[in-house]
Amino acid sequence: MAGTLYLCATPIGNLEDMTFRAVRVLQEVDVIAAEDTRNSIKLLNHFDIHTPMTSYHEYNKYEKGRKLVERLLSGEDVALITDAGTPGISDPGEELVRMCHEAGICVTAVPGAAACITALTISGLPTRRFAFEAFLPTEKKEREQVLSALGQEQRTIVLYEAPHRLVKTLALLAECLGGDRRVSVCRELTKRHESVYSSTLSETAAHYESSPPKGECVLVIEGMSREEILAKEREQWEHMTVEEHMELYLSQGMDRKEAMKKTASDRGVPKREIYRYLEEKKKQE
Repeated sequence: MAGTLYLCATPIGNLEDMTFRAVRVLQEVDVIAAEDTRNSIKLLNHFDIHTPMTSYHEYNKYEKGRKLVERLLSGEDVALITDAGTPGISDPGEELVRMCHEAGICVTAVPGAAACITALTISGLPTRRFAFEAFLPTEKKEREQVLSALGQEQRTIVLYEAPHRLVKTLALLAECLGGDRRVSVCRELTKRHESVYSSTLSETAAHYESSPPKGECVLVIEGMSREEILAKEREQWEHMTVEEHMELYLSQGMDRKEAMKKTASDRGVPKREIYRYLEEKKKQE
C-alpha cells in the first residue's frame, strides 16, 4: 500500500504559529522533503524532531520528485516543507503534488501560515475576492503582460516582493495601475517588527524611497474602482458610432432591446432617441 504525501505548513516568522498536528506529522513520517535542509534543521531542532531530511527545491524538483514518488509507492510517508509558509504557494511543491496524483498517491495538507492570506486579512482592503500573483516575472515582456492584465483586475491583488526591489516595483505599479490606487505594504509578518503601511502607490513609493525597507514584503493592492471601470468603458465607446456601440452589446449576447437600453444609458440619452436614430438610418439605407 502506498504512503501519503503531507504538505506541512511551517511558520512564516513566529515559531509559535507551528501547529500541534504539524509537529506530530513531522515526527511520524519516514522522511521530510525540505526546500533548504540547512534552514529547516533549525525548525526541527526547536521542536525536537529528528526525522531524516532530504532536499527538494526548484532546481531538483523533477529528479528528486521521481525518487520521492518511488518511496511513497513503496509505502513510506513523506512530509514536504518549505523555508516558510505553505508548500506550493510561491514555493516548491506543485510539481510533486501533480506527480503524486498521477501515480495515485494520497496527498493531504497540514494547514498553517501563508503570507499572502495573512497580509490580505490585515491590509484593510476588500478580502471577498482577490488575485494572487506571487512575484512579478523578471523577464520584461512577460512582466509587461502581467501588469497589463493587472491593470484590468477588479479584485484585490496580492504580490510578493523583496525589499531591495520594493521601490522600483511600487513605481512600476503606480505607472501601470495609477498612482492613486491604494496599497498596503505588509512587512516582517508575524515577527517582532511587523508593520503595515497603507497609502496610495505613488505616496508609498516615495515613503520607501526615503526609508528603505527591511524584510520580505507582501503588497496588497486594491482592484479597479467602479469609477475606473466606468471610465474604461466610456473610453471604449465614446469614439464609436451608435451602430458600433449597439454591435458591441449585441456581440456579447444581448438582444436588440437590451442592447439599445444599455447604449442609451452609456450615452446619457433616452432609449427612444437611440431607437429613432436607428430607424432613420434604416430608412436612409
